Amino acid sequence: MAEKKQSGKATKKAKAGSRSKKTKAATRKPAAKKAKARKPAPRKSTTGLDKSVEQFRESLERSVTLSRDRLQDVVDDAVKRGRITRGDAEKMISDLIKKGRRQTDSLLKELERLIRQARKEVGGRSQPVRKQATQAARRARKKLR
Repeated sequence: MAEKKQSGKATKKAKAGSRSKKTKAATRKPAAKKAKARKPAPRKSTTGLDKSVEQFRESLERSVTLSRDRLQDVVDDAVKRGRITRGDAEKMISDLIKKGRRQTDSLLKELERLIRQARKEVGGRSQPVRKQATQAARRARKKLR
């Protein structure tokens, strides 16, 4: 049986060698086309505020919120099983809480800055309209007198 397989392979090689060059070229698969670079969807012009809000959103997505109670439960369980000492567990929780508070304070400061910037921007855009409305109200009051 091994002889038949070997002779079969030899026959296939002989047949492949007897094909003309045109046949080989015709049976080849066409080369893969290069993928065209996709153009990003046209976006509205973004202001500095839009970019800042986007950065704030990204930093929120990267953060994780854990309750102190849940963290304490997990560490207590590790202490019970002997995976960590009580002193190391308390230090770890204390460090995590400090880092979490710093991160929260940082995010809140950034949010407050964004709110101030947004109020300033909205106030600047609405100021001409408010001025016109105030002038129109004054003129209307003068006419009524």
